[in-house]
Amino acid sequence: MRPTVSHRPAPAKVRPAIEEIIRAGAVRAVYQPIVALPDGEPVGYEALARGPQGSALESPLALFAAARDAGLLGELEWACRAAALRGALAAGLPDSVALFLNVEPSLADDPPPAWGHDLFEEARGRLRLVFEITGRALAERPADLLRRVQRLRALGGAIAIDDVGAEPRSLALMPFLEPDVIKLDLRLVQRRHSTDAARIMHAVSAEAERSGARAVAEGIETPAQARRALVLGADLGQGWLYGRPGALPGAAGAVAQPVTPRPVRELTAATPFGIVATERTVRRGAKRLLLEISREIEARAGQEGEEAVLLATFQEVHHFTARSAGRYAALSGSAAFVGALGRGLGTRPAAGVRGGDLTADDPLRAEWNVAVVGPHFAAAFVGRDLGDGGADMDRRFEFAITHDRALAIRAATAMMARVSPLA
Repeated sequence: MRPTVSHRPAPAKVRPAIEEIIRAGAVRAVYQPIVALPDGEPVGYEALARGPQGSALESPLALFAAARDAGLLGELEWACRAAALRGALAAGLPDSVALFLNVEPSLADDPPPAWGHDLFEEARGRLRLVFEITGRALAERPADLLRRVQRLRALGGAIAIDDVGAEPRSLALMPFLEPDVIKLDLRLVQRRHSTDAARIMHAVSAEAERSGARAVAEGIETPAQARRALVLGADLGQGWLYGRPGALPGAAGAVAQPVTPRPVRELTAATPFGIVATERTVRRGAKRLLLEISREIEARAGQEGEEAVLLATFQEVHHFTARSAGRYAALSGSAAFVGALGRGLGTRPAAGVRGGDLTADDPLRAEWNVAVVGPHFAAAFVGRDLGDGGADMDRRFEFAITHDRALAIRAATAMMARVSPLA
């Protein structure tokens, strides 16, 4: 779990202190076990950073806040990773036991500095790495994070999403990141209202059942909370009941069910129509007849509520009419994420709506697509303009529809990867 970073300005003397901590390799790593439920056998360890013992920067909150204010967050990030890797290698952590590394999403796939290259290559060969990120970052810079996650997978690591359930968007965006591990927000086992817990449990259980992801309940401090974690569907647990952050134990035996990364699936330039039409029946129809189909799928975003993602393409900005903008703005009030793409659409084409300005040569400009993804529903309508002239409502499209979850998510991801970042 990455500490929340304060944004208070640091005194001028803090930068030299951070520089010295990094230069001297004074960042320390402590490790907290992640165990199988209910037997409590460790399957991994989360590496947590600490500053020099007894100093004002020992706390990770203070350490990361000072580094951010000093403009040295990237340097500190790599110092923390290096400390974690050195400790795990020195302790002889078996390659079946996972090492969880917190990564700042904006720096997730930055190459290691020259001094850390050999260390990282050794770690890749000897350790089972799990890169832990927060799902909230996907809402801020979708295209960037999707590509960064794919590059992390290409390094041989698994992906964990932290604090799932802390806010609805973390549940809604989870399918786009395809996590190997889902870490449940600690409030679920400690004090979350039962209605919220049940809703989150159903969403996480559905994703885990479909994908084979492992679910970790964080913050377990008592046997009663461990029992609650099992009821919530977690098969792994983390918290003081199983051990506080500290040194790694000596070499342990192999884990029976280790955390396993998914196969790497590259993001491609394929369009939603190109993805769906290869696997579903393609028909033809005029726009006036297809509008009701597309709007029925849009409406499902409102029905799915705060855990739904709605993404659509409008070809050109003039097709995103005032009526469309009003409809999508209204849907953004209930859905977790609403995006609209088209040539000439800005970052915020309507209130609460994320945009993407398609380039002149993007094949997506020839398509009209609508996709909705929720925890228990997914569908996509995909169409390709046949280039007719005449009245707008008479334009014909090749189109296909899918309710296959995996196919709809692939179509939606092709659009998510084109959403503009927030400034």
